Amino acid sequence: MNRRQKIILRDFVTVVVITAIAVVAMINFRDWVNHSEAMRAMEDLRQRIKQYRDEHGSVPHKTWVDSQRENLPGNVRLGNLQYRARWIDFESTPDEILAYTERNYRSLLIGGGYIVLRLDGRVEWMGKKEFKTLLAQQQSPEEIQMLQK
Repeated sequence: MNRRQKIILRDFVTVVVITAIAVVAMINFRDWVNHSEAMRAMEDLRQRIKQYRDEHGSVPHKTWVDSQRENLPGNVRLGNLQYRARWIDFESTPDEILAYTERNYRSLLIGGGYIVLRLDGRVEWMGKKEFKTLLAQQQSPEEIQMLQK
């Protein structure tokens, strides 16, 4: 290979490597933004549910949450929200899962998991294994049977 061919090959490899790094960085940035917006939307929903609980003394029903969700900024980023108010009673502990949504990101930094709203108002990100273990402990046989239908 002569000198000119080596320079062209080096420049080509450099462009390909820089492009690959840029693509990976953009995917990670996109997923980070989507994750942040989904967390913010769940936080907004938490505030509305807290206000309802303060006024009425109980958690709202699913249709109320669905109507509030339509007006949330970043609503689309929440995806398929599972709301568990039907299974909450006076014996439920504050760490009971009230609502959750599964989010699968391609990002190397975030990965897949769940955005969880607890009964006490905490919004948190959980890994899939941790979430499934916790949910299995909190679900009743009736809830599991209903979800399978």
